[in-house]
Amino acid sequence: MDETAPCGQCGGTVAPDGHCWDCGAAQVAFRAHLEIEADSGAAGVSDRGLRREINADAMALTTRGEWTIGVVCDGVSMAPRAERAARVAAEVGAGSLAGLLESGVLPEVALVEAAGRAGRAVAGLAQAGERHSVAPACTWVACVVGPEGMWSASVGDSRAYWLPDEGPGMTLTEDDTGDLDALTAWLGADADEAVPHVRSYRPGCPGRLLLCTDGLWRHLPDAAGLRTVVREAGPLPGARALVSYALEAGGRDNVTALLVPVAPARG
Repeated sequence: MDETAPCGQCGGTVAPDGHCWDCGAAQVAFRAHLEIEADSGAAGVSDRGLRREINADAMALTTRGEWTIGVVCDGVSMAPRAERAARVAAEVGAGSLAGLLESGVLPEVALVEAAGRAGRAVAGLAQAGERHSVAPACTWVACVVGPEGMWSASVGDSRAYWLPDEGPGMTLTEDDTGDLDALTAWLGADADEAVPHVRSYRPGCPGRLLLCTDGLWRHLPDAAGLRTVVREAGPLPGARALVSYALEAGGRDNVTALLVPVAPARG
């Protein structure tokens, strides 16, 4: 079922949480499996997994001139309306990055500003009288890829990886986690102002930049394992292969993988 399909029970409008506005019926297949592609060839796949009732992951892809922009978010499972938080953060983050880059803002500055805007948008989802400790929340990871290189930024434990066609890959992001892998930073009304970890890299060979949620990297935490699954596949087949791997490994969580092709840096 896609995000615009009518209610399977009454034909009414489906709300962002996967329930019908009119009759309240839960839409079993709502956002269960999503695939997106950009003009640049970048592609992403998101799946609800085998144990979760809803898919609280979200992703966004867009292009602006020579820039490819990707965002992946993971709704915090203990927070209400986590799926809505993730979708808002992904949409606001990608839209903000596109506008900022188009206006000439440097990628590293644009990533910080976009994370802040996404955080404020998620905070705005908290309902009147709702305690901040139970407000919607999500993680956030984003990338910007262009002729001069690639940039990534993250808040929480969703990750970015560099997967080159030749040589070893690497993790580009740092997890915001503490004891027992508990999150120490996220987007939401109960979070501090978003301060993303930003990293830039000028690749010397072609490859792919991967954004993913912990539903994938907990099964494949290192770049070498991720490269083995992707192999020579294009972005969409590669993202499908990564998601399938996580599902075959148990699929306990939502899983999202977004791949952006990267050319050697110019100059």
